Amino acid sequence: MTPQVKATAREMRRRQTRERILGAAIAEFKRSGMTGADVNAIVAAAGVAHGTFFFHFPSKEHVLLELERSEEAGIAAAFAEYLEDPHGLPDALTEVVGLVTALERRLGPLLFKELLALHFSPTRPTKDDWSDHPVIVLLVDEIERARGDGHVHPEVDAFYSATFFLLGIYGVLTTTDSADTRATMLANLIATAVRGLEIR
Repeated sequence: MTPQVKATAREMRRRQTRERILGAAIAEFKRSGMTGADVNAIVAAAGVAHGTFFFHFPSKEHVLLELERSEEAGIAAAFAEYLEDPHGLPDALTEVVGLVTALERRLGPLLFKELLALHFSPTRPTKDDWSDHPVIVLLVDEIERARGDGHVHPEVDAFYSATFFLLGIYGVLTTTDSADTRATMLANLIATAVRGLEIR
């Protein structure tokens, strides 16, 4: 076996181990939250030694950070695909709400809240610029496109509008449990955002 083939096989095993640890950690986080998650339970479920966890992830926060990046990339890909078809700005905002609420359903309310807490934490392991977050970038571009089409007021700040809209979704989902109340609040959030953006 050549050194290159050995290196490739070793890298493949490393990636597979990392994925097993990540999957076991996410399952544990869903049950107990990140803070309450037991690394011993994670490594037992992944079938690896205790030190192997920390070789791949310096802390539990780094697991959550990887989950955030993966989920955000998936949402961005789905949103970008949606935007390829004809649509209006209200429809695009409705699609974002649907994608974020689907994320909460996939992760469960506890893990979803912890993901958001890490996203906005001053002790976040890595510091990002807003342009590192593809969902915000796509939403800003969508608001700019609607402005170019004459549907958004020229003085609207697309970045702040996109950010406040996303924060509104997160706020509703993390503070409201009733499905009916949530639906009403999210519909009002979309309507309010559209009224604030439109040319009168």
